[in-house]
Amino acid sequence: MTALSALRPGGSRQLAGTGTLLRFALRRDRAMIPIWIGVNALMVLSMPNTLKGLYGTTAERADLVRQVETNSSLRAMVGPVFDDSLGALTAWRVGVYAGALAAAMGLLVVVRHTRDEEESGRQELVASGMVGRRASLTAALLAAAVANTVLALLLTAGLAGHGGAGALAFGLGIAAVGMVFATMAAIVAQLTESARLARGLTAGVLGAAFVLRAAGDSATDDGSSVLTWLSPIGWLENLRPFAAERWWVLLLFAAAVASQAAVAYALAGRRDLGMSFLPTRPGPASGRLGSAAALAWRLQRGSVLGWSIGFFLAGVVYGGLTDGAADLVGDNANAREIIERMGGQSGITDAFLSAMIGMLGLISALYIVASVLRLHGEETSGRAEPVLANAVGRLRWAAGHLVIAFGGSVLIMLLAGLGFAVGYGKEVGPILGACLVQVAAVWVIGGLAVLLHGLAPRAAVAAWGVAGAVLLIGWVGPALDVPQAVLDVSPFGHLPKLPGGGMEWGPVLILVLMALALTGAGLAGLRRRDMTT
Repeated sequence: MTALSALRPGGSRQLAGTGTLLRFALRRDRAMIPIWIGVNALMVLSMPNTLKGLYGTTAERADLVRQVETNSSLRAMVGPVFDDSLGALTAWRVGVYAGALAAAMGLLVVVRHTRDEEESGRQELVASGMVGRRASLTAALLAAAVANTVLALLLTAGLAGHGGAGALAFGLGIAAVGMVFATMAAIVAQLTESARLARGLTAGVLGAAFVLRAAGDSATDDGSSVLTWLSPIGWLENLRPFAAERWWVLLLFAAAVASQAAVAYALAGRRDLGMSFLPTRPGPASGRLGSAAALAWRLQRGSVLGWSIGFFLAGVVYGGLTDGAADLVGDNANAREIIERMGGQSGITDAFLSAMIGMLGLISALYIVASVLRLHGEETSGRAEPVLANAVGRLRWAAGHLVIAFGGSVLIMLLAGLGFAVGYGKEVGPILGACLVQVAAVWVIGGLAVLLHGLAPRAAVAAWGVAGAVLLIGWVGPALDVPQAVLDVSPFGHLPKLPGGGMEWGPVLILVLMALALTGAGLAGLRRRDMTT
């Protein structure tokens, strides 16, 4: 039975209750989806004015295009550029990352409302009512479609002044990337028995798509590489918004979404509720996990490994760009000013290094929030209760996860520093020091996540909003020339600008003490409150 079964006689019974489940899904995600959409839209829509300030004349924009055509490392990071208009440069500068954010939003929404619901047992309760067999899957895909449609409308309306056709192509392309990975997540959710594994596998495919696109773009300057065409993110580039749009590329997205949705529907009709086609392998008869910390490591080791590899490779790529940073900026005073706002008033090379290291520090805040909130997931799913029923106290249980969260942030930033050293080949000690300094601010975000989980578990997911706001301030703030008072809202705004600047231990120590105080308060709250069931 395929996705078309709903069109056959009696097929409507398969979708009974879809509307109610869709409204419920949108209500549950009333905070998460707007945050994802807002961050993505603001990143894109702020870029034309930024580029206009940086490259105000046609000659400056044409020179930028020539720089990109001859810089394979830059193409690997953001892709090729096909025209020197502000619209085309916007699509070039943020298209890859906007597509990746839309893909992440799509996969998270679908997994949350399919495999997450089955794993928690809520889906079994819902299925006992007047709900069709495929209603939950349909509602999840529709929720992802609603989110991506809103994003597409915002982007199209916001960029219409630079060309209506290009704005429409860009908005549709971003939404299409999101739906490709939403339907892919729907398939993976049928195959796996764990929501965590479903998210990890789909995110791994997204990472592979990014790597394929980067490898293909570094080899050619026009997106014609076979590797680029193997990646949905590469399809977005080859749609060429604002540069003689290739509308036929949208047919690739449509075919991928339709075929993957059909596979997901077919799989959903051939398995029992709560089961999967790739069931979890049973463990040994005698357990090998001797402590709560060992269990925490077993649960989070895949995430730590994935983030570690990603940060090391990102460090290698950014390090490889460092030598060409001065040539890329050239005599452009505005570009130099933005990099120095992000990286400090030092030489352009050190400022570029500091800016890129700071960017990875901001992204590592997402890691620590995800790792800390694993406590929340274990608690709300009921898996923490059997552990705590033994001779394991709450603080000991929480400590295992927090050591991985806080220690893992040190590890991934250290590996990012090693990646920079490999790519750049110079200043190994200062670069490692600059990466480790970022940990103080990352720990503050982690401490806030612990505090929310300990004192107000229902509001624990707000930690994602905090991390998103910090990322937005650090990423977009310098380009928009926002007041320093706004930048100082983020803990990253108080860190010394390394390498190149002077080391200031005072702010770093204060941030570490803040992180310890927030974490301590959160653990005290966890110890005193009732466990969530």
